[in-house]
Amino acid sequence: MMITRQPLICTLSLAAVLALSACGKHEPAEQPAATPPPVAAEPATPPPAMAPAAVSFSTVELGSQVDANNKITASGDSFAPSDTIYASIDTSGSGNATLSAKWSYQDGQVVHEDSKSIAATGPETTAFMISKPSGFPAGNYKVDVSLNGQQVASKDFSVK
Repeated sequence: MMITRQPLICTLSLAAVLALSACGKHEPAEQPAATPPPVAAEPATPPPAMAPAAVSFSTVELGSQVDANNKITASGDSFAPSDTIYASIDTSGSGNATLSAKWSYQDGQVVHEDSKSIAATGPETTAFMISKPSGFPAGNYKVDVSLNGQQVASKDFSVK
């Protein structure tokens, strides 16, 4: 019986290839780069709530009449002796504050002092007044306005 060499060579070659592939180094299959777990997005921090602005002085106006909102309706800086004289004070901001008015005569003599506590929630107008049934003496006067103990304005006026 005669064996041909060609099938034998093919069989041996196939066995050698299989043996070599089984004996070769096995490198681990390349793993995809590990991605870090997603980081939970921090909730957006809202901007801090704006604290309401503290009460601050805006303006003072003098006159002989005020309306229901304490606004001067008859403005002036010269009054008759029998007039009631008003100081209308505008403030802005929110919070508790104390407004004061000190009325004085030309020589510094205090005619009247008054203070009012306010609980503002925005712009406000506060009125102070002085009157004298027998009439004020003619001369120069002044009203000093304070907010929380600090003088914020001064207005001169006269009685003629």
